[in-house]
Amino acid sequence: MTYVRPIFVLVTGATGKQGGSVVKALLDYGHRVRGLTRDPDSEKARLLEEEGVEIVKGDFNDPESIRKAMKNVDAVFLMGTSFEEGVEGEIKHGITVADIAKEEGIKHLVYTSVSSANKNTGVPHFDSKFKIEEHIRKIGIPYTIIRPVSFMENNLAPWTLSKLKEGIIEGPIAPDKKSQLIAVRDIGRFAMHVFENRERFLGKAIDIASDELSGNEISEIFSHALGYTVSYHQLDTEALKTRGEEFLKMYQWVRDVGYDVNIEKLRSDFPKVGWTRFKDWINEQDWKALTKPVEQAIT
Repeated sequence: MTYVRPIFVLVTGATGKQGGSVVKALLDYGHRVRGLTRDPDSEKARLLEEEGVEIVKGDFNDPESIRKAMKNVDAVFLMGTSFEEGVEGEIKHGITVADIAKEEGIKHLVYTSVSSANKNTGVPHFDSKFKIEEHIRKIGIPYTIIRPVSFMENNLAPWTLSKLKEGIIEGPIAPDKKSQLIAVRDIGRFAMHVFENRERFLGKAIDIASDELSGNEISEIFSHALGYTVSYHQLDTEALKTRGEEFLKMYQWVRDVGYDVNIEKLRSDFPKVGWTRFKDWINEQDWKALTKPVEQAIT
């Protein structure tokens, strides 16, 4: 089912995970997409262009390129990161894009923040996103804020895969304490739902998650998917310190507080998103290509 009039959306970070998931969801439902990227000649950008995305070159540090990219679009999907230019750079970029969207009369700005950003977590890259949220509210642009929890896709990071090859999955929480995860594709699907149902979501901030599991449950799912025993190891404070100050604060918050999204309500309120269970996500991955199984039987 497609929208009566296709929505024309500018997606920032179009070649990345989050932006890419939004692009796919919008295309799947017949909408028009303009994808913003710093490198329009990259392979990812070319592939998106082949799928019907209008690729434009833009940089958050070049306001005029952002302004040009917003011409004639109905809505903007904004995402940012602190891992390239720090939290101050992230704040600056978010404010710049929001201000330009306001000046250009954009009818709907959808900003992807992080779950619990509004709860004074003390985690720098959570607090930075909340500052952008506050600015968006202040300037009076029609907006919706989406706050996802940790990504299931983090399990595909090189450091995670290297441990999985040893039969280990690590995390900051106690083995029997549950943590919340989201599949990146669910972010895209939910964002598409927000764009299609603009009036329902204007002025709202919504925390989203796909599933909730303990470390022991996660290790059991991995064991069956990989065909050998995977054990969950809780990282102590000293081990967390080796990840750096930024990650230390995040891991400590996840360990001591954690996300508290009402997942069952999300599933009930927005069933068309098709919220992904972690077990299903695991079974969709090509683990033979990602890891070389060790010689160990499940016990």
